[in-house]
Amino acid sequence: MAQPKTYHLITLGCPKNDVDSEHFERLLAGGELLPVLNAADADAIVVNTCGFIEQSQAQSMEAVQLLAAGKRPDQTLIVAGCMTQLYGAQLSSEVPAVDHVFGVGQWRDVAKLLQVDVDAVHDIPEHAKVTGPSAYLKISDGCDAPCTFCVIPKIKGGLRSAPAGLLVKEAQRLVEAGAKELVLVGQDTTAWGEDMGLGVARGLPGLLQILSEAVGAETWLRLMYAYPSRVSDQLIETMAAIPNVVHYLDVPLQHGSEATLRRMKRPHNIERVHEFVGKLRATMPDIVLRTSFIAGFPGETEPEFEELLAFAKTIGFDHAGCFTYSRQQWTEAVDLEDQVPDEVKHERRERFMVQQQRIATKKARRFVGKTLPMLVEGSGEDEDGNPVVAGRTYREAPEVDGMVLARGRAEAGRRVRVRIEESSEYDLFGRVV
Repeated sequence: MAQPKTYHLITLGCPKNDVDSEHFERLLAGGELLPVLNAADADAIVVNTCGFIEQSQAQSMEAVQLLAAGKRPDQTLIVAGCMTQLYGAQLSSEVPAVDHVFGVGQWRDVAKLLQVDVDAVHDIPEHAKVTGPSAYLKISDGCDAPCTFCVIPKIKGGLRSAPAGLLVKEAQRLVEAGAKELVLVGQDTTAWGEDMGLGVARGLPGLLQILSEAVGAETWLRLMYAYPSRVSDQLIETMAAIPNVVHYLDVPLQHGSEATLRRMKRPHNIERVHEFVGKLRATMPDIVLRTSFIAGFPGETEPEFEELLAFAKTIGFDHAGCFTYSRQQWTEAVDLEDQVPDEVKHERRERFMVQQQRIATKKARRFVGKTLPMLVEGSGEDEDGNPVVAGRTYREAPEVDGMVLARGRAEAGRRVRVRIEESSEYDLFGRVV
């Protein structure tokens, strides 16, 4: 392979993949390669694929095939990431124009292939990448949970927590680069430290305290991907006690029927969920809760689905997503009996989202009349030429929740105060004060 001078990186999938791609680009900063905006202009094209569900695998394969079809003879096409961990051999066979295939966690090998001396990269460079007011901080990778529907342990392996010292350095660099919010992500953020001998009482709660002190009170810390059985009293108390930990928690619960949860090999004590939600709301009355569910898991009966609807209605989540079950090779659930027909899955998902839209509309109304800090993500004008800004309060996580649209002027990346005047099922509307 001739030594490339330019590269173009394409990232598919979730925020955790965004973090991996940023790590890869920091490795490339140790060499002479220059990034370019268009794949057609690059000497080397690198694709970071997603393999979480069947749909994301198909999208990744389609993207690679499209790039391969337009590839010049003098270009190098490199495919890495989650999908290749599962289907690397198939990809090489079906798309011969792909020059190199790497699995998860092989970004240093990709950099070496591109003739970057990664052994000379000892630390995170000063120009950490921040493209808006928020940045992702991946605190762990891999997962030890036995969920029967999930292929992540096959792709990522077991839990590996990032050392606290490294996370402090990364967090400080991101803040120095302009981040005003750090979104903590991992396959299960609440498991951080378990592989180091730390339990739920000392792990994530302790890390939050360390990070808060490291980045200062003005930087928001937001928690995503909390495992339900690890939402401990200590975590709740820590979230309430540290001012810059926003009162927002994402807990993917997957279902509301104990029978379904048992087949999923998920925590199935529904009373326990009601208990910790009650503690969250008692300790932080303004807490915003996000979750996600799966409709149509094998064996899901109509009464079980109705249990899910009743559960979601009783809890009243601010934000909730619902996905149809995706049958995954290399998971235990792929061979379960009583697979639910696709039309039933989609009909149930639609019913859930209709109900959730009503719940979300009601939950959003409680913010009308309040004045909230908002991170500005963009600005422009409305149809009448009046200045408007778009951004997020603590209520909205980046990329997955709604937005706040406010009349007034403010620069992107700034924090302003917004008076909320109206609400819809997903978005809030107001004015800069």
